[in-house]
Order: sequence, then structure tokens, then C-alpha cells
Amino acid sequence: MNQTNSRLTEVTVPHLAESLVSATIGKWLKKPGDYIEQYDVLCELFTEKVNTEMPSPIEGKLVKIIVGDGETAAVGEAICLIEEKVDASAVSHTEAVSPVGTALSADTDQSMRGRYSPAVQRIAQDNGVDLARVAGTGLGGRITRKDVEQFIGSGGANAAPAQPAAVQPQQQAAVSSAIAAEQPQAANMPVRSSGIHLSANPQTPLIEAEGHSLDSRNEHFIDVTPIRNAIASRMRQSVTEIPHAWTMIEVDVTNLVVLRNKVKDEFMRREGINLTYLAFMLKAVVNAIKDYPIINSVWAVDKIIVKRDINISLSVGTEDSVMTPVIKKADQKNIAGLAREIDELTKKTRAGKLSLNDMVGGTFTVNNTGSFGSILSYPIINYPQAAIVTFESIVKKPVVIQDMIAVRSMVNLCLSLDHRILDGVICGRFLQRVKENLESYNADTKIY
Repeated sequence: MNQTNSRLTEVTVPHLAESLVSATIGKWLKKPGDYIEQYDVLCELFTEKVNTEMPSPIEGKLVKIIVGDGETAAVGEAICLIEEKVDASAVSHTEAVSPVGTALSADTDQSMRGRYSPAVQRIAQDNGVDLARVAGTGLGGRITRKDVEQFIGSGGANAAPAQPAAVQPQQQAAVSSAIAAEQPQAANMPVRSSGIHLSANPQTPLIEAEGHSLDSRNEHFIDVTPIRNAIASRMRQSVTEIPHAWTMIEVDVTNLVVLRNKVKDEFMRREGINLTYLAFMLKAVVNAIKDYPIINSVWAVDKIIVKRDINISLSVGTEDSVMTPVIKKADQKNIAGLAREIDELTKKTRAGKLSLNDMVGGTFTVNNTGSFGSILSYPIINYPQAAIVTFESIVKKPVVIQDMIAVRSMVNLCLSLDHRILDGVICGRFLQRVKENLESYNADTKIY
């Protein structure tokens, strides 16, 4: 009869995407002591791109949470320990095995003592910490980030034998204060808010920072989320690396307005979703890209890569960020299909249910700024794409047609372009083709 033992296994941040280097724990859905089935959702992971659920790779009892809510861990770094049952005959003699229900302690097992995660190494280097002097509480005596932070907070870094530079008392106090501020003390925690809607006055303590004070009566903190930080990084990269140029064209969409008004009610009854102007706009853009495929490209230093698939990135605003989910192979969809994709991706974005697959592969971006009443905008290119177009608000205007004045529904299309790839001539022709496509809609246009 086989004997059953148990072992502690680290659950680490998975490598979800090529560019992903870290993830933040949004919320733990399990607590220590819970029995976990394989693929049960352990927690919510907040990455630079999307929120995703973290399934358990193994079955067993959750023994310890290493990275708490709101904390960030690098890819490959342990976030929790799970005690799993194993067949004693299948356990290698090199593995540390403990009886069922007994956790491994750092005193008896030090096999992981010398393995450091990137986060631990970075904190130790920044604070001059000798890791040989830090007690590890992780699996196999491994040193966790919390171990290093507690070591610094207790003044251990002050006594480190080898520091690159002397630490000033004021700097050490600032480090200790910063670490203390991270502890769950509600009175001293900064206000966590998107900054858009504040339902109560922020209770921010009065502190001194670089020669000026932060007064709770006049100022408050807004945490920079991973997604906001990613947006900042991408926008900075876009305006720094891409030489932007801008052009705009005015389009008469009177016939489009008539068409939509004719079919929208029937479309709602049939599909259960709203038929927006954006679906018609996407179809017009996709057909224009087919005629001018250079628009659907990226800069690769010594080459220009023209993408075969037309994958439209759709800018969708949430309360505190802008996401760009992707409609894959948009050129293979009719107007009704595009409307369904727009509705699905918009709902998933605002519910925080986008997957990484929803966010990758975009080749050209369309932004419906007209939904906010905008009539003119200068968009920043969605790096590394070559161009982005905004669909502004439809406005009734007096227009001269054959020397007569008529009231028409007009809209502005604003295009930002990468001037390394595209020039005014090709972009002018592209916008003219989008204009022709939009103005060619009539009451007989098929949406299926």
C-alpha cells in the first residue's frame, strides 16, 4: 500500500505574455486553510494590459499567501504556498517531504536559501542590503520581498557590512516611513481613487516631501495603477519615437444617418444590441485599408512591415483608463458583424473581463471621440502602429451644394500618421477613400 505524504509547492506569477514582466494581486479569492481544487481561481491578477483570473495549477491546501492584495510580483515570483498530497513512492529522494498537515520551516529546510527573485534582488541592491544576513520565511528558506522589507524596516540595512554609499539618517527615516505606510493602517493610508469621482473628502495626512507639504485640505493621493503606468509609458514612447503628423477631412454623412435611422430598430429587435455609427465607420475604414495597405504597417528600422490581416484596435474609455481591444480580421466581417464585435468588446472592457488575446494583434486604431461631443482632436498613435483615426461628433451644418445652401449632417475624421512610413499624399488619398465609402451609404445599403 502506497504511503501518502505532502509537500509545499510555490505558485508563481505565470508568463502570460511576451512583454509582461510583473503583475499586481487585485484580490485574493481564497484564504489560508482553504482546500483548493486544480484550476480553482486563487486570485485576480492585474497586469499592464488587463485583469485576469489566476487558476491554481495544483490541488491541495492553501498554506500561506506571500504576496497580498495590491502588491506586485515579478513573473516567476512565488505568490502563495500550497500543500499538495503526493505518493511517497513518486517523491524523489532529493525533494524535501513533510508529514501531512505539517509545514516546512526555514530551520529544517534551506534548499532554496540562495535563490532570489528579481524583486528581492532589486530591493536589496537599492537599499544596500546583504541578503546573507536576511532570514528567509519562504519555501526552503527562500527570502521573500517581505523578508527584505521587514529587514530594512527594522534597521538591518543600516548595519549592512557593505554599502555602496553611506545612508543619511533622513534617507533611512524616509525608507522606514515608506515601509510603515504600506502596512494596513487605515488612518495613514493614502486615498485610493481614480480621481474622477470622489464621494467623500480624502483624509490624507500632512507630510513633507522635497521642500513642500501635502495638505489634506487641498491635496490628495491618486495611486498610479499598472494600466495607467502602461498607458503613460506607451504614450511617452509613441510621441518620443514616432514623428507625428496630422490631417483632417470633413465628410457628409447625411445618407448614413438616414440609413441608420431606417434599420436600427429592426436591428435591435433582431440582435438585441444597438447599431451605432461606429460600425459603419469601421467598415468604411477597413475597405479603404484594402485599397491602401501601407496604412496597415509598422516601422522596423530597416524595413516597413505591412500586415496582411486587418485587425482594428478600438479605443474604449473606462472610468480611469483607455483600453484598445482588437477586432481580429475586421475585413472579413459585414456591418452587422462589426456591430456585434463592438458591443461585445465594449461590454467586456467596462466589466474588466478582457483577456490578453482581446488586446493583442492590432494593426490600426479607430477612436470614436464623437461619443463625447468632440468635433476635433489630435490623437496619439497607438504604438507601434502607423496611424490612428478619430470619428468625431456628427453635427448638422449649412453646406453649399451646387450653389445652394442645405442643412447636412457633417462629421470630421482626424488622422495622425507616422511620418517615417506615411506621407501626406498617401494619407490624403486614404482619407478621401474613407470619405467616399461613408458618403456612398444609402437607404439600400445591406448591413448583413
